[in-house]
Amino acid sequence: MQEGFSPLVTPQPVDTKLTQAAVFLVLTLNEDVSVNPQVLDLMGDLSSLVRGVGFRIPDGRLSCITGIGSHAWDRLFGQPRPKELHPFQEINGVHHAPSTPGDLLFHIRATRMDLCFELAAAIVSRLEGAGVVIDEVHGFKYFDSRDLLGFVDGTENPDGQAAQVATLIGDEDPAFAGGSYVIVQKYLHNLKKWDGIPTEVQEHIIGRKKVSDIELQESAKPSYAHNVLTNIEENGQQLQIVRDNMPFGEVGKGEFGTYFIGYSCSPARTEQMLQNMFVGKPAGNYDRLLDVSTAVTGALFFIPTSDFLDDAPDMAAGTSAPATPVPADTQPTTAPHDGSLGIGSLK
Repeated sequence: MQEGFSPLVTPQPVDTKLTQAAVFLVLTLNEDVSVNPQVLDLMGDLSSLVRGVGFRIPDGRLSCITGIGSHAWDRLFGQPRPKELHPFQEINGVHHAPSTPGDLLFHIRATRMDLCFELAAAIVSRLEGAGVVIDEVHGFKYFDSRDLLGFVDGTENPDGQAAQVATLIGDEDPAFAGGSYVIVQKYLHNLKKWDGIPTEVQEHIIGRKKVSDIELQESAKPSYAHNVLTNIEENGQQLQIVRDNMPFGEVGKGEFGTYFIGYSCSPARTEQMLQNMFVGKPAGNYDRLLDVSTAVTGALFFIPTSDFLDDAPDMAAGTSAPATPVPADTQPTTAPHDGSLGIGSLK
């Protein structure tokens, strides 16, 4: 936990180390608010469900991150609400980043797919009649953490305290200190087109060597390189996010892709990254990776603390969500967000 947080605040494990398997579930809730208690009861039981399933394979590293969309937050909890929670905003640039529905996100990770599958089945069973799964992706580790394009993904993820600083809300929103934001997108790759591009050109598009994963020298990177457009500094400091992207696909359908998932203390960081990629910096100088990778979903969620989820059955819209007070002399060390936009390296 980041130094300066109250010991009473328990963040969800957004900075969990990369695993071999993952299931991503996005659900929409029925409009009938009578299902709200069913949803809140599940949230309160999630930690128990994870323990119960995970106990069967003690070294399986099973975890589950639960995210709540803007509309779902209003109907489930009302006020107060996280300051930067809003629906994902579509981007119309050289390429299109759509905004798609999503009330709840469950990001399930483990070293084995059977653990992920078992927990996903338990969650969906508990929500039967309350909502519908509108997107389900089963991700897998591909060799040495590569995506299906052949490049290592997530090399520059921060870890340890740096990951906590990048992902956990601090004194800029004290009522929700220890929470996070996440943006998810599902990308489909045209592998035939990609494989037809010479390796040297691919390396310039990404900004790294393909086999060795060594970053190209700054002088060798074109301005449209992926790791140039997604590397933002503010006041001389690099602003980071934590990604846990996973490859997925169905060979028989010819469907191959990457599920992008980026955690941060402010969604503005990831939003600026996406603006640079899809619109360009400057406009028109877009990420050439998008010529072969098409975004087909886009959603934004708030990640409350584990304590918040445990207390969810006792909360309802129209009542104040409990906030863990953070003493003035022990508040988080992350700098307040002033509305400026920044994005950590996705190199």
